[in-house]
Amino acid sequence: MNRTPDIAPRVHLSNVSRTFAPASRRQPPFEALGDVSLELWPGEFVCLLGPSGCGKSTILNLIAGFDRPDRGAVNIDGQPVVRPGPDRGFVFQQPTLFPWLNVLDNVTFGPRMAGVPQKQYLDDAYRYLSLVGLKGFEKHAIWQLSGGMRQRAALARAWLPNPGILLMDEPFGALDAQTRLMMQELLTSVWGATKTTILFVTHDVDEALFLADRVLIMSARPGRIREHLHVPFERPRDIEDLAADPEFGQLRKRVLHIIREEAYRHAGQEVS
Repeated sequence: MNRTPDIAPRVHLSNVSRTFAPASRRQPPFEALGDVSLELWPGEFVCLLGPSGCGKSTILNLIAGFDRPDRGAVNIDGQPVVRPGPDRGFVFQQPTLFPWLNVLDNVTFGPRMAGVPQKQYLDDAYRYLSLVGLKGFEKHAIWQLSGGMRQRAALARAWLPNPGILLMDEPFGALDAQTRLMMQELLTSVWGATKTTILFVTHDVDEALFLADRVLIMSARPGRIREHLHVPFERPRDIEDLAADPEFGQLRKRVLHIIREEAYRHAGQEVS
């Protein structure tokens, strides 16, 4: 994306490290992240890739304010992150909806618990439910929804406070392939309408290349940002056209090689 000199990064991690206490006295401390630096720009869609256990979710938790770094700085709009806030939405792999509430009550749970007057959020709630394809399902029980529909409700809930930043931790990982593709297309459509800054964690290379403006590839533990890759394909994107594009195939091969290299390095083996 084009950036002008007067635009500052929305999210800035500078030399961030995070080490966790050992599970037992016989084990050493667990170093999840080592000297991570990254920037996310306003309205940018960035995907975070890397081998299992490299600290991708830890980065999300630090930006969300669920955790604090041992060293380094985590800033949002130039201010240090000290706690969770409504400027950041979070979407987990599982929808984590309340089964005793209907769809609308799940989506509006946050502002209702905060005592926000209904007139301030209800129109937005209906708008986001419409954007994610759940118009007409507002009063349905959660058990009446498919897995994909539940994740749509979770997206609407995360977007309702109109956060400047949306953090997504493998939100489509539990879905079947067809539903996953539909959710990817839905996400890019809603992001196009809102221009929220998104950091999206995934293990799926095709998903990352379809969704992102940039892909950040992490090293094996302790996680560091090994590669910053610009995704060159114009928007809107069609997954069938991308799959037939030789440049897509070459970029996919490069990303897969880096991830395999890091996974094998962590296992103490050489890539064949």
